[in-house]
Amino acid sequence: MILHGIEIEPGEEKVVDVNIARLPSHTTIDVSITVARAVEPGPVLLLMGGLHGDEINGSEIVRRMIEKNDHIPKIGTVICIPIINVYGFIYFSRYVPDGKDVNRSFPGNKNGSLASRMAYFLTNEIIPLIDYGIDFHTGGADRTNYPQIRCMMKDEKNVQLAEAFHAPFTLDSKFRPNSLRQTANKFGKNILVYEGGESSRFDEFAIREGIKGTKRMMQHLGMCEESEKASYKNLVIKNSSWVRAKKSGVFLSAVKSGDVIKKNQLLGHVNDPFGGFKSKITSSVNGYVIGLNHNPIVHQGDAIMHLGVIK
Repeated sequence: MILHGIEIEPGEEKVVDVNIARLPSHTTIDVSITVARAVEPGPVLLLMGGLHGDEINGSEIVRRMIEKNDHIPKIGTVICIPIINVYGFIYFSRYVPDGKDVNRSFPGNKNGSLASRMAYFLTNEIIPLIDYGIDFHTGGADRTNYPQIRCMMKDEKNVQLAEAFHAPFTLDSKFRPNSLRQTANKFGKNILVYEGGESSRFDEFAIREGIKGTKRMMQHLGMCEESEKASYKNLVIKNSSWVRAKKSGVFLSAVKSGDVIKKNQLLGHVNDPFGGFKSKITSSVNGYVIGLNHNPIVHQGDAIMHLGVIK
């Protein structure tokens, strides 16, 4: 295997530093990639966090995998990228300095914006090497996501991988245009998206579930010998619904992320901060809270809750 001009032989582990850009201050933007190869050939698995720089739970999942040597496979190869958007990670930002979203910039352009150059590197130097991948994310904009896998479930391989990962929820999720997952699919590669917790906050439950699920998937692929069985069912969500604020005000939730929800159940209130009104929010569906807004200040039309629908 050759990555960015560096050869990694079977049985070797190497750290490859890749320069992506240079800032006006002459500060370089480097991406650190850890590659661990077994002697015996097998699948190549990508574990990547920090595509959105402020989504730190994924970076911590990959870091802990490296720290505990959980990334070293029995067969095949594991490519670990704890932080792809280094600038966003340092400055608590979803984006890169040009204000663009790397995960909406694929397949990228080597002469384009910084986001496009990062996407180009992944498209041309990482995706061709891999067979499978897990792209770790969190909720954004003060919203937390209960641990979940997102994938296109019409692909049977995705169904098998998601079942092996065995997160609390698996969502049937269409491709976002110009995303890593969509581009990898065009190469015939399967990448699952793991969502857990919220941006700029560590969520120990989401981190632990991400690590356990990754090890279960590695065991399914024959890349490790042992993994911890999940203590819950993997619930498949084919449809979801956003609950939105009907009025502007202060949102107080009556439920928690992961809760079971019944139709007509009280979900919370949007209150006038000056005491003028109290607007009740109820559920129109049966399902589960798979995403929850933690920002108490909401405007009319804001998404305040994501419900996985059970018909």
